[in-house]
Amino acid sequence: MTSISRLVAFVLLALITFATLSPIELRPHLSDPNMERALAYILLGLALALGFPSRVTQTVLFVCAVAGVLEVLQLFDPGRHARVVDGLLKAAAGIVGIVLGRFVIALASRAAERR
Repeated sequence: MTSISRLVAFVLLALITFATLSPIELRPHLSDPNMERALAYILLGLALALGFPSRVTQTVLFVCAVAGVLEVLQLFDPGRHARVVDGLLKAAAGIVGIVLGRFVIALASRAAERR
């Protein structure tokens, strides 16, 4: 399960990077941009939490760093805009995903203990 979660996290990171740094017209539009950002980072955080269950601190720092770095990189693209609020939303959503992942791990551990 951890190998699949790590692969999913890598793919999500690539997709998030593309969506964040590509020209705005190439960015996929599914819903409200804030909902898209939040969902993408929740899924990334969840995949990282499941892929690296013993590295909670590192996954939190990684998600926050990715959110910050990708937001800053938008400063170099004239068609994009970097906003602190967007970076904070992305980091917070990533942390929510990590917390959800920890709940999944805890529930799976409890279910395994009952058997």
